[in-house]
Formats: sequence, structure tokens, C-alpha cells
Amino acid sequence: MIELPKPIANYVEANAQLDVDGMLKPFAANAVILDNGKRFEGHAEVRTLLEEAVVGAKAIFTPDTVRHENDQVVVEGPAHGDFPGSPLRFTYGFTLENDAIKTLEITL
Repeated sequence: MIELPKPIANYVEANAQLDVDGMLKPFAANAVILDNGKRFEGHAEVRTLLEEAVVGAKAIFTPDTVRHENDQVVVEGPAHGDFPGSPLRFTYGFTLENDAIKTLEITL
């Protein structure tokens, strides 16, 4: 089991349950997610993304590596679910601020 900062661990744990409220909780109110070239800002947009792209596709991210790089916590691992190409390996670049997720950049 890899050691993740608490907000990221909380996100991953809630994601394993496909719990939207739990996934949203570690994000700052003005958090930004960059996913596949699209930008989602604030809890309302982040919630919509999580409901559609994560819960809708039953996408569960299972991190297997973590590193610290340029003020980011970079977490990599496979995600599996009801989407084309599953499982796919993703890289999540988290920026944390005041024990919350400030930004998350998701790349393949």
C-alpha cells in the first residue's frame, strides 16, 4: 500500500466506493480539475464531472506509485470501469493547499 497525503487518500477511498460526496469533500471550494484538455472549476462543475466521468463509467482509480514533483503530488495507476480501453493507466497530478486538493490534472 502506498502512502498518500490525507486529502488524496480520502479521494481514492471514496472513489473505490463510487461515493460522489466523499470524492468531492477533499477538494477546495474553488478547486480546478483539468481532464483531457477540459477545465472544471468549483464544486458544482467538479461534482458534474465526477458524476458523469467517474460514477457514470464506474471508473475506479487504483494508484500504485506516488512521487513529489514541482509542488505536485503525482499519483499513477490503472483505472478500470465501463469505458473504452478499460483498464487504462492514468496520471493524476494533485496540488494541495491547506489540507485540500486545489488542482487536479488528469492525463493518460
